[in-house]
Amino acid sequence: MAISLTESAAHRVQSFLFARGAGVGLRLGVRKTGCSGFAYVINYADAALPDDVVFEDRGVKVFVDPVSLSLIDGTVIDFVKQGLNEAFRFKNPNVKGECGCGESFSV
Repeated sequence: MAISLTESAAHRVQSFLFARGAGVGLRLGVRKTGCSGFAYVINYADAALPDDVVFEDRGVKVFVDPVSLSLIDGTVIDFVKQGLNEAFRFKNPNVKGECGCGESFSV
């Protein structure tokens, strides 16, 4: 089981946490939504929750709840800038399909 980050994603998380002045890492999960079934939920973690599974990559801790982990195990988180747009992108080996708008996925 693993969640990993590209250098770009790790740098973005570290710089945001530094600017924010608080937080211990990144929280990644999923929620049911959209036309394909699930959507990623990403936030900054201020503390670990009792059931969190914690991964550390490139100096960044990633906190994942056990239910979400079964859907996103093996995911690589990237951070991409294209013109004025910037966003986290997910390379999830468990995805079987995605909706046309890219907001949701199925496993």
